Amino acid sequence: MWDIDYTLLRGGGVAARAWRTAFTEVTGVPWRDEPIFGGRTDLDICSGVFAAHGVTDCTPERFFARYVEIVGTVGHEFAEQGELMPGVREVLACLAGRPDVVQTLVTGNVPEVAAIKVNAFGLAGSFDIEVGGYGTDDSVRATLVRRSLERAQAKYGEVFHPVVIGDTVHDVTAALANDAVAIAVATGATPAADLAAAGAHVVLPDLSDLAAAVRALAG
Repeated sequence: MWDIDYTLLRGGGVAARAWRTAFTEVTGVPWRDEPIFGGRTDLDICSGVFAAHGVTDCTPERFFARYVEIVGTVGHEFAEQGELMPGVREVLACLAGRPDVVQTLVTGNVPEVAAIKVNAFGLAGSFDIEVGGYGTDDSVRATLVRRSLERAQAKYGEVFHPVVIGDTVHDVTAALANDAVAIAVATGATPAADLAAAGAHVVLPDLSDLAAAVRALAG
């Protein structure tokens, strides 16, 4: 279960700019407060942004519809202004060759934006996005892990042993809440020590050591 932002890739601020534009267009309210996006679900962020700006007459669904439209028009900018995190492509390719592994996304992004981000870097074929967990499933990130696991077990008829890979304390605690293995990468803003203190089973500086990454993720 892969997180996207600062775990798989850095988006260069493209999504944040689209978020601000969509918010102003849909609500008519000038943007004032910059939320903390890292590790949070889009539903959670939307609720906080609406409250901070005093917005009471707009639904998340209406906002997300416009947000997705805008991201769709600028999706090419993710690869132009962002980058993949070290070792990502190699690790995904290695795991794709294992019949005992299903790779998916558990991300705070809405599903359409998640797909646009990974598509921009040519990664779409690495994931079964149907069984992912997304930022429209719930405000609480742990629920995204549970929904993903339920979808995977329903689709494949197998009992899975979930592994969550992310760069924030939110990813770690969401994994632990579902008895999943928590693999943390210190490629975002959260120091390795904080990820370890949150209870991550393994903390990696990044995924550039292919053998170490695959051993942590799949044994």
